Amino acid sequence: MDEKEFDFINVIPFIDIMLVLLTIVLTTSTLIAQGVIPLQLPQASHVQNHTLKTLAIDVNREGEVFLAGRPVSMEDLIAQLKGHDRKTPILIRADRAMILQIFVNVLDTVKHMGFSEISLQTEAKP
Repeated sequence: MDEKEFDFINVIPFIDIMLVLLTIVLTTSTLIAQGVIPLQLPQASHVQNHTLKTLAIDVNREGEVFLAGRPVSMEDLIAQLKGHDRKTPILIRADRAMILQIFVNVLDTVKHMGFSEISLQTEAKP
């Protein structure tokens, strides 16, 4: 048998695979970076972990309210909570440096709508 020598290596398929992998990495890293609301949670000596399906309400330092990671006004919060079962656990995450009145307004709204399982997320003291 007559063997041929390799004069060149075809790198185009390798470049295609690397570009696909680069696209996947950039897409997932962008989604991870945008999906986080920066909060500094208050600290407590006792931390309790729940694994139930909860509805998260976040309030950042500027007083903006987020429901499941999306910004909402108080009217939108009321409208969106109407569609949920009143036994759904609500988790409120509020930044420790925020204005207290906004937190009280969110808590009062949730209680007024009839939700009974409401919890506040904190961090454990170091």
